[in-house]
Amino acid sequence: MKLPIVAYGDPVLKKKCAEIDQNYPGLNQLIENMWETMYHAWGVGLAAPQIGLPIRLFVVDTGDKEEKTEGFKQVFINPVIIEETGEPWAFTEGCLSIPDIRESVTRKPNVRIRYFDAGWNLREEEFTGMPARVIQHEYDHIEGKLFTDTLGTLRKTMLKGRLDAISKGNIKVDYKMKFPNQKKR
Repeated sequence: MKLPIVAYGDPVLKKKCAEIDQNYPGLNQLIENMWETMYHAWGVGLAAPQIGLPIRLFVVDTGDKEEKTEGFKQVFINPVIIEETGEPWAFTEGCLSIPDIRESVTRKPNVRIRYFDAGWNLREEEFTGMPARVIQHEYDHIEGKLFTDTLGTLRKTMLKGRLDAISKGNIKVDYKMKFPNQKKR
Protein backbone atom coordinates (compact mmCIF):
# COMPACT_ATOMS: atom_id res chain seq x y z
CA MET A 1 0.00 0.00 0.00
CA LYS A 2 1.32 3.42 -0.95
CA LEU A 3 1.43 5.65 2.11
CA PRO A 4 1.33 9.45 2.14
CA ILE A 5 4.71 11.07 2.58
CA VAL A 6 4.88 13.66 5.35
CA ALA A 7 5.79 17.12 4.06
CA TYR A 8 8.29 19.62 5.39
CA GLY A 9 6.99 21.38 8.50
CA ASP A 10 5.47 18.31 10.19
CA PRO A 11 6.91 17.94 13.73
CA VAL A 12 7.57 14.19 13.24
CA LEU A 13 10.40 15.12 10.84
CA LYS A 14 12.23 16.92 13.66
CA LYS A 15 11.93 14.15 16.30
CA LYS A 16 14.71 11.81 17.32
CA CYS A 17 13.13 8.42 16.70
CA ALA A 18 12.67 5.51 19.10
CA GLU A 19 14.04 2.00 18.72
CA ILE A 20 11.65 -0.86 17.99
CA ASP A 21 11.76 -4.59 18.72
CA GLN A 22 10.91 -7.70 16.73
CA ASN A 23 7.32 -7.55 17.98
CA TYR A 24 6.60 -4.14 16.46
CA PRO A 25 3.02 -4.54 15.13
CA GLY A 26 2.84 -5.20 11.39
CA LEU A 27 6.57 -4.62 10.83
CA ASN A 28 6.89 -6.79 7.71
CA GLN A 29 3.85 -5.16 6.11
CA LEU A 30 5.17 -1.71 7.08
CA ILE A 31 8.47 -2.46 5.36
CA GLU A 32 6.66 -3.65 2.22
CA ASN A 33 4.53 -0.48 2.27
CA MET A 34 7.65 1.65 2.62
CA TRP A 35 9.24 -0.01 -0.42
CA GLU A 36 6.07 0.51 -2.46
CA THR A 37 5.77 4.14 -1.33
CA MET A 38 9.43 4.89 -2.08
CA TYR A 39 9.35 3.29 -5.53
CA HIS A 40 6.10 5.06 -6.46
CA ALA A 41 7.70 8.41 -5.56
CA TRP A 42 10.92 7.56 -7.44
CA GLY A 43 13.00 7.77 -4.27
CA VAL A 44 16.22 5.96 -3.36
CA GLY A 45 15.53 5.97 0.37
CA LEU A 46 12.64 6.40 2.79
CA ALA A 47 12.69 6.76 6.56
CA ALA A 48 9.79 5.94 8.88
CA PRO A 49 9.34 9.59 10.02
CA GLN A 50 8.61 10.45 6.37
CA ILE A 51 5.44 8.37 6.65
CA GLY A 52 4.61 9.77 10.09
CA LEU A 53 6.20 7.12 12.34
CA PRO A 54 8.88 8.25 14.83
CA ILE A 55 10.75 4.92 14.79
CA ARG A 56 14.32 3.98 13.85
CA LEU A 57 13.66 2.34 10.49
CA PHE A 58 14.59 3.19 6.93
CA VAL A 59 14.91 1.51 3.54
CA VAL A 60 17.46 2.18 0.79
CA ASP A 61 17.64 1.11 -2.85
CA THR A 62 20.17 2.93 -5.03
CA GLY A 63 19.19 1.07 -8.21
CA ASP A 64 17.69 2.95 -11.15
CA LYS A 65 14.11 1.88 -11.83
CA GLU A 66 13.97 3.55 -15.21
CA GLU A 67 17.20 2.03 -16.46
CA LYS A 68 16.54 -1.24 -14.62
CA THR A 69 19.95 -1.23 -12.98
CA GLU A 70 20.59 -2.99 -9.71
CA GLY A 71 21.92 -1.01 -6.81
CA PHE A 72 22.43 -1.45 -3.13
CA LYS A 73 19.15 -2.45 -1.43
CA GLN A 74 18.70 -2.87 2.33
CA VAL A 75 16.38 -2.42 5.31
CA PHE A 76 17.90 -0.71 8.36
CA ILE A 77 16.25 -1.26 11.76
CA ASN A 78 17.59 0.53 14.88
CA PRO A 79 20.74 1.67 13.04
CA VAL A 80 23.64 3.38 14.75
CA ILE A 81 26.36 5.10 12.76
CA ILE A 82 29.66 4.14 14.33
CA GLU A 83 31.98 6.18 12.15
CA GLU A 84 32.04 8.49 9.13
CA THR A 85 35.41 8.83 7.41
CA GLY A 86 37.12 10.24 4.35
CA GLU A 87 37.48 13.58 2.64
CA PRO A 88 34.07 15.35 2.67
CA TRP A 89 32.43 15.75 -0.75
CA ALA A 90 29.51 17.86 -1.88
CA PHE A 91 26.62 16.43 -3.86
CA THR A 92 23.18 17.75 -4.74
CA GLU A 93 20.52 16.06 -2.60
CA GLY A 94 16.76 16.12 -2.59
CA CYS A 95 14.11 14.66 -0.31
CA LEU A 96 10.64 13.22 -0.86
CA SER A 97 9.40 15.30 2.11
CA ILE A 98 10.80 18.48 0.52
CA PRO A 99 9.82 18.13 -3.15
CA ASP A 100 11.31 20.33 -5.87
CA ILE A 101 14.16 21.58 -3.70
CA ARG A 102 17.65 20.24 -4.29
CA GLU A 103 20.74 21.60 -2.58
CA SER A 104 24.42 20.80 -2.26
CA VAL A 105 25.16 18.84 0.92
CA THR A 106 28.64 17.91 2.11
CA ARG A 107 29.09 14.44 3.61
CA LYS A 108 31.97 12.05 4.22
CA PRO A 109 32.23 9.24 1.63
CA ASN A 110 32.48 6.29 4.05
CA VAL A 111 30.16 5.19 6.82
CA ARG A 112 30.33 2.29 9.27
CA ILE A 113 26.91 1.37 10.63
CA ARG A 114 25.44 -1.25 12.98
CA TYR A 115 21.83 -2.26 12.36
CA PHE A 116 19.31 -5.09 12.20
CA ASP A 117 18.21 -6.19 8.75
CA ALA A 118 14.65 -7.27 7.89
CA GLY A 119 15.38 -10.78 9.22
CA TRP A 120 16.57 -9.31 12.56
CA ASN A 121 20.17 -10.25 11.92
CA LEU A 122 22.56 -7.85 13.64
CA ARG A 123 25.00 -6.48 11.08
CA GLU A 124 27.93 -4.10 11.12
CA GLU A 125 29.09 -2.94 7.72
CA GLU A 126 31.01 -0.20 5.98
CA PHE A 127 29.56 1.51 2.93
CA THR A 128 31.16 3.94 0.55
CA GLY A 129 30.12 6.38 -2.18
CA MET A 130 26.45 6.73 -3.09
CA PRO A 131 25.15 4.00 -0.71
CA ALA A 132 26.97 5.75 2.16
CA ARG A 133 25.47 9.11 1.18
CA VAL A 134 21.91 7.75 1.01
CA ILE A 135 22.36 5.93 4.34
CA GLN A 136 23.58 9.16 5.97
CA HIS A 137 20.63 11.12 4.53
CA GLU A 138 18.08 8.57 5.81
CA TYR A 139 19.90 8.26 9.13
CA ASP A 140 19.58 12.01 9.56
CA HIS A 141 15.80 11.57 9.25
CA ILE A 142 15.66 9.19 12.23
CA GLU A 143 17.80 11.65 14.17
CA GLY A 144 15.30 14.47 13.48
CA LYS A 145 17.46 16.25 10.90
CA LEU A 146 16.71 17.34 7.34
CA PHE A 147 19.19 18.12 4.59
CA THR A 148 18.01 21.73 4.72
CA ASP A 149 19.38 21.92 8.29
CA THR A 150 22.91 21.74 6.80
CA LEU A 151 22.42 24.87 4.71
CA GLY A 152 23.82 28.27 5.62
CA THR A 153 21.62 31.04 7.00
CA LEU A 154 21.48 32.99 3.73
CA ARG A 155 20.45 29.92 1.69
CA LYS A 156 17.78 28.98 4.27
CA THR A 157 16.42 32.52 4.09
CA MET A 158 16.29 32.33 0.29
CA LEU A 159 14.34 29.03 0.47
CA LYS A 160 11.92 30.08 3.23
CA GLY A 161 9.05 30.98 0.90
CA ARG A 162 9.33 27.70 -1.01
CA LEU A 163 9.56 25.68 2.21
CA ASP A 164 6.49 27.47 3.64
CA ALA A 165 4.61 26.69 0.42
CA ILE A 166 5.46 23.00 0.77
CA SER A 167 4.23 22.88 4.37
CA LYS A 168 0.93 24.48 3.26
CA GLY A 169 0.46 22.01 0.42
CA ASN A 170 1.05 24.59 -2.31
CA ILE A 171 3.05 22.20 -4.46
CA LYS A 172 2.21 19.61 -7.07
CA VAL A 173 3.68 16.12 -6.74
CA ASP A 174 2.74 12.85 -8.34
CA TYR A 175 2.68 10.92 -5.07
CA LYS A 176 0.49 11.14 -1.98
CA MET A 177 1.59 13.66 0.63
CA LYS A 178 0.37 14.79 4.03
CA PHE A 179 0.80 18.53 4.60
CA PRO A 180 0.97 19.85 8.19
CA ASN A 181 -0.26 23.38 7.48
CA GLN A 182 -2.67 22.80 4.62
CA LYS A 183 -5.90 24.73 4.96
CA LYS A 184 -9.01 22.57 5.14
CA ARG A 185 -11.27 23.06 2.14
